[in-house]
Amino acid sequence: MFLALGSCWAGAAAGLAETGKAAGAPGQPSIPEVAVDVGHTLADPGAVSARGRVEFEFNRDLAGLLVTALQARGVSVRPVNFDGRIASLYDRPMVAAGADFFISIHHDSVQPELLENWEWEGRTQTYSDRHRGFSLFISRDSPDLDTSLRCASAIGARLRHMGFVPATHHANSLPGRERPYADEQNAVHFYDNLVVLYRTSLPAVLFEAGVLKHRDEELALRDPQRQASMADAVASGIAACLYVRKAAAAE
Repeated sequence: MFLALGSCWAGAAAGLAETGKAAGAPGQPSIPEVAVDVGHTLADPGAVSARGRVEFEFNRDLAGLLVTALQARGVSVRPVNFDGRIASLYDRPMVAAGADFFISIHHDSVQPELLENWEWEGRTQTYSDRHRGFSLFISRDSPDLDTSLRCASAIGARLRHMGFVPATHHANSLPGRERPYADEQNAVHFYDNLVVLYRTSLPAVLFEAGVLKHRDEELALRDPQRQASMADAVASGIAACLYVRKAAAAE
């Protein structure tokens, strides 16, 4: 899927660059806008890594790199919750209204029963080295499920192409917490009752970049070069998906 999307996106982007036509000109796709949401808040910072760093800080770092990577591909960006002060999950889709796509950036944990204790710099922390890897989530109640799935699959495919490993632990769903696959190969799951996915008017994806509780993966997730590579892969998947969509709408 990604190779076809990537080829079409490259052609659409090249056409815009070569002709110099304004966005939305006849025969040319308009520039897509992506709302990039930083998951969690300063007051509710999410999961705590194996070494004690809160998820919100990981989310904000990666989201900032994603903004830069999207802009490098000619995609307009609407930042959401970069200051960590949008407490209501219902407000995030409202801020994103009018964009073409919504992505919420997160970092993952594991089921509480899998956690173990260890000492790090004189403090007791929890960890689990059983699971690692990225995951993507969409809602079957999305107002545009087809685009949500297509873009999530494009992101997952590009990540795999760049050497990132899909997580598998969400496939072992517990009663009441089912996360069935929407696209197993690319680690896309259904998560129907996530507010930021089903209350938006846009196609929407929640991205879990990796498992913070895995001690080795936490170190990898802190690495600036790896962060930039992941942001580049996610941006490529989004841009490919959206430029194809825009090009089709312009025909």
